[in-house]
Amino acid sequence: MPLAHIAMRAGKPDAYKQAIFDGLYRAMRETFDVPEDDQFMVVTEHDAASFRYGQSYLDISRSDDLVFIQITANNTRSTQQKKALFRLVVELLGKAPGLRAEDVFVNLIEVARENWSLGLGVAQYARTE
Repeated sequence: MPLAHIAMRAGKPDAYKQAIFDGLYRAMRETFDVPEDDQFMVVTEHDAASFRYGQSYLDISRSDDLVFIQITANNTRSTQQKKALFRLVVELLGKAPGLRAEDVFVNLIEVARENWSLGLGVAQYARTE
């Protein structure tokens, strides 16, 4: 049950944002075994004064097309799955909407399964004891 927050500069068309949603969802399905229709993602757009980044941190040349993708997910994935996710996100977003690899910034936040309520006030993933 990943929850994805995508932050980017304002001004891109809706199709561009939908391509990011589609690529990210596909990458999570293929690498994190996310179930069908498990799509919980939001885009926030920022003007230039509200969007700051290191243009060359770690010798990576970033542009104003940079997107920050922060994914909160259960702490059940292996390091190999995480690396595969990062690679596939970059590959798919390179195809559509055409993001450069240098402009895809991904951060994964891992949480315990019991830290989710997907509605109804129920902790759906909590283990019964």
